[in-house]
Amino acid sequence: MNKKVLLIEDDLQMQGFIADYLKEYDFICSAFSHPKDAIEELEKNGSYSIIILDLMLPDIDGFDVLKKIKSISDTPVIISSARGDIGNKIHGFDLGADDYLAKPYEPRELVLRIEHILKKSLSGKTTIGEFTIDKANREVSLGDYSIDLTKIEFEIFLFLVENRNKISSREQILNATSLDENTKNRTIDTHISNIRNKIGDDPKEPKYIKSVWGIGYKFVG
Repeated sequence: MNKKVLLIEDDLQMQGFIADYLKEYDFICSAFSHPKDAIEELEKNGSYSIIILDLMLPDIDGFDVLKKIKSISDTPVIISSARGDIGNKIHGFDLGADDYLAKPYEPRELVLRIEHILKKSLSGKTTIGEFTIDKANREVSLGDYSIDLTKIEFEIFLFLVENRNKISSREQILNATSLDENTKNRTIDTHISNIRNKIGDDPKEPKYIKSVWGIGYKFVG
């Protein structure tokens, strides 16, 4: 299970407290005080499993940050805010938040809510374009046709699909897989070629996975 967390919290004491607590449960936490820096990180590295978002942030209102996140990523978002009235909660959920925790709260509750969202995201099937993806069983089908992907191919395909219409570098794709970190980036090209072959994607005129010269790939299905 991917346990990378993106934390957006400008209160440094609270930020450190949450990050340290999550590390005790083996989460890898990248923390940012300014939302612009966090958005830049998310655009460069889309492999986060969950985002924890404060609302009272410098320069940009947290709800505007949430809108931006949802426009570029499908990563689940938990709002962590002192603005705990029902109006703010409803607005947060309307904008696409997956959960809302009103401060103060017990950090163990945050961990439980993260784990619940991650388990939920791994269960059931997701349909994206012409593809149906079953994360729990690592299965992909195109219409009624079942596609036999290896473990690494599935990880790459899933990463590209979850970041569809967004350019992903070879390094980003590599980091999202269970391949050894010393694996050469060009190895990704071989796996992409195999995936294209299995899903019937012509590399000269790809319908699903497009090459971006000098950078990497983009899923457009």
